[in-house]
Amino acid sequence: MKILFVHNNFPAQFVHLAPALKARGHEVFAIGSHTARAVEGIALSTYKLNRGTTKDILPLAVRYEADCMRGAATAQVADALKQKGLTPDLVVAHNGWGETLFLDDVWPGVKQLLYAEFFTGPRDLDVGFDPEFGAMDLGRSIRVRAKNGALALSMLAATRAVAPTAFQRDTFPEDIRQRIEVIHDGIDTASAAPRADARLAIPGTDLVFRPGDEVITNINRHLEPLRGLHVFLRALPRVLAERPNAHVVIIGDTDGVAYGAPPPAGRTWKDIYLSELEGRLDLSRVHFLGRVPRRTYLDALAVSAAHVYLTYPFVLSWSLLEAMSAGCLVIASDTAPVREAVQHECNGLMVDFFDVEALSGRLVDALAAPDRYRAMRAQARADALARYDLSTVCLPRMVTLAESMT
Repeated sequence: MKILFVHNNFPAQFVHLAPALKARGHEVFAIGSHTARAVEGIALSTYKLNRGTTKDILPLAVRYEADCMRGAATAQVADALKQKGLTPDLVVAHNGWGETLFLDDVWPGVKQLLYAEFFTGPRDLDVGFDPEFGAMDLGRSIRVRAKNGALALSMLAATRAVAPTAFQRDTFPEDIRQRIEVIHDGIDTASAAPRADARLAIPGTDLVFRPGDEVITNINRHLEPLRGLHVFLRALPRVLAERPNAHVVIIGDTDGVAYGAPPPAGRTWKDIYLSELEGRLDLSRVHFLGRVPRRTYLDALAVSAAHVYLTYPFVLSWSLLEAMSAGCLVIASDTAPVREAVQHECNGLMVDFFDVEALSGRLVDALAAPDRYRAMRAQARADALARYDLSTVCLPRMVTLAESMT
């Protein structure tokens, strides 16, 4: 079978699936943007955009125009491949940037398996969730809905689709949802695992943490309110006051945001909330490591006494599942995406996203009585292995789905 992958940042979510299908004897090709990376044995064609969006265009149309530009550029590359004799039996693509919009015009009727990551909605999702940043109003609702234009249109051509979680599937309209199967991308449970010999050295200090130390971890791609940075930092003064041996390790980029609203110009969310807590937070015990190598990230999970994961109703982070796989005691927000993975007092603990005092209390208890939570940590790893393991659960299911679409 000839299989074409399309992702602006290829291989991205297909980093395991594309090579696996290649290894099974399929002819595998890819289209991506200039940020795409070559994968051994997979021919990569790239598109480029010759201009930006139109100056002074209606703001609501900016995203749609950009998506159409990417879609047209991808279609041109696809047509060039067609002229060379390539007609795929299956297109596997992430359609969140418009790249699949016109592929059915190049190859009419070719089956498409799309990665349905998230359908932004005006109600009960990330926008308007946090009253600290304003409630949903008509203007915000219109802007949110407008973002879905290309995504909804591209889903019309989808033969099947896959979403990593049921929560993410259920963000899509019901008529689209019926074609979406839930299969997680999968995590490497062998590398994200408990390690009694783990060590985490803190740069610029003589501190080296080991399993059993009172280490609180919080890990995200970017440090931003959408992932609960403000709530987490506000919980720390009480915890550090009541647990004098506790330290906090925070991993993530402090510049910009991954998904949520940007901070005021010239500032970072980290600086804003540290300023708010000035004089109340012992910064000698709060360690911001920034973006780190994967080895350091795994070491942090392995020495963690309590791992905090907070999120608006949005895409579920791999880091939560890897923390579970590492046998962390997860203390997470009681929000829809998290409930799918964490069951309160079974494989982790849950708190109301906005309840700073409840989070502080959970952390103090976790550090004071670690033995009480050993079974919970073991169950977290068992659940990660059973539901999210890459090699034994998720990748085989994805391969089976792709190969069934012949």
